[in-house]
Amino acid sequence: MKTNKSFTKRLKVTKTGKILGRKPGQNHFNAKASRSKQLAGKRMSAFSMTNKEKSRFLPGLLK
Repeated sequence: MKTNKSFTKRLKVTKTGKILGRKPGQNHFNAKASRSKQLAGKRMSAFSMTNKEKSRFLPGLLK
């Protein structure tokens, strides 16, 4: 099965094996949000995936 490259580029796999990704809903309509919420949206958060999804989307990145 081919890797979904566009999805893979949006994720980061840490040294310990955690998968990090951007929080959803942070592309626009942030002008009314407080500055702390705007900056919190930039931080990457843990991304939960099942083992089946990991093997499908990140086959070359996992040990």
